[in-house]
Amino acid sequence: MSNSTNQKLGETGIYDAKTLGVPKTLLLGLQHMFAMFGATVLVPMLTGLDVSTTLLFAGLGTLLFHLLTKRKVPAFLGSSFAFLGGYFALAGLEGTDGGAGLTQPQLLTYACFGVACAGLLYLVLALLIKVFGSSKVMKFFPPVVTGPIIIAIGLTLSQSAIDNCSTHWGIALVAIVLVIVCNIWGKGMLKIVPIIVGVIGSYLVAVICGVVDFTPVKEAAWVGFPIHFERTVFWAFKDGNTSLLLTAAITIVPIALATMVEHIGDISAISSTVGRNYIKDPGLHRTLLGDGLATILASLFGAPANTTYGENTGVLSLTKVYDPLVIRLAALFAIIFSFCPKFAAIIACMPTATVGGVSLVLYGMISAVGVRNVVEAKLDFSKSRNVIVAALILVLSIGINYSAAGAISFAVGNVTISFSGLAVGALVGIILNAALPGKDYVFDQESGTETGVDFSVRNKEK
Repeated sequence: MSNSTNQKLGETGIYDAKTLGVPKTLLLGLQHMFAMFGATVLVPMLTGLDVSTTLLFAGLGTLLFHLLTKRKVPAFLGSSFAFLGGYFALAGLEGTDGGAGLTQPQLLTYACFGVACAGLLYLVLALLIKVFGSSKVMKFFPPVVTGPIIIAIGLTLSQSAIDNCSTHWGIALVAIVLVIVCNIWGKGMLKIVPIIVGVIGSYLVAVICGVVDFTPVKEAAWVGFPIHFERTVFWAFKDGNTSLLLTAAITIVPIALATMVEHIGDISAISSTVGRNYIKDPGLHRTLLGDGLATILASLFGAPANTTYGENTGVLSLTKVYDPLVIRLAALFAIIFSFCPKFAAIIACMPTATVGGVSLVLYGMISAVGVRNVVEAKLDFSKSRNVIVAALILVLSIGINYSAAGAISFAVGNVTISFSGLAVGALVGIILNAALPGKDYVFDQESGTETGVDFSVRNKEK
């Protein structure tokens, strides 16, 4: 292997995937799609939303995001798990007076309306940042807040990875081992595509072991249109139940408080991983606008809410390929495959343990990025205020998530609103950080630094 290739595969990362050649770049895009696929389709599988529609709008939402962020940010937008409680709350009205005699799929169209309303909050925050500047907003999201939030994101996802692995630890271990071996000892392209190797290898082992049922694949058509009117918000408007529309909005919109914080944490994590300050350029207002509009678009047509994916950060950290072109290729692959029900069926037949094995590595990488953010920011944990802020974010986020109740709920009239552990932890952290004295955080938008973190240091090209 040439010295130039060695440098491309080195610790500095790859910022121009085209230098690897077209075949390798396409393969990298395919890997990113596979890395996002498991979690992206898991939301519709859990809620009853359509898998093909989800794929279509994950791809379209990602392309819209890249357009609005000047094609600079290597982020993939997939299904948000944060809104699961909202979907379940509306679907749970089936058979009750509040459900108005509607079926679960019909009630989900109202839930999608609530998610679309939540997406509007992104636009409001984006406007505030555009008007007042990101510095005034970012003072509420210093590393002592975003670092623990990123750590909590990975740790709260960890339980789902363990649960998935526990369905067949043997198959999960195949995926884990392949990812680790390729990433540590792999040469050339194998070092860059450990995720896809882990997925394919584990899937093949599962097929050989006879634990995969391909009946749904045989029954699925090769080509199909991924949008169904009866699953869109437009059907809910046609049905015209104002009470249900209001219930959906009140129930789901507050969840956006957590997802917007998660978005800022994800953008911070991507910036730290890639070595470029995306909060400064293209700007936090653009990333929020892209995420919000993508969520609104997806929800209107019956797909889950979109979000900047934590798994994306894991793949970036693992492969060190930072070119946004790779992410756009992943989005195009998602769009193409959304028109193939048979492909969706193949993915749906993927062993849960395979998804769990790969996720176990990726979720751990997310938390590791959060730890790195804290270290690079040189946070002073000899200060009690920093310890208290970080501790409460972690304990509340993880503790509430794993508690029997699973969320903190309160009633507003006849509607019950639930806040996940991440939402509570994030809000408490933001409020405490703003209220407690002794803040030592300074965000310099022009230089791209935050308490000692200079994003340009890790990117000599910029």
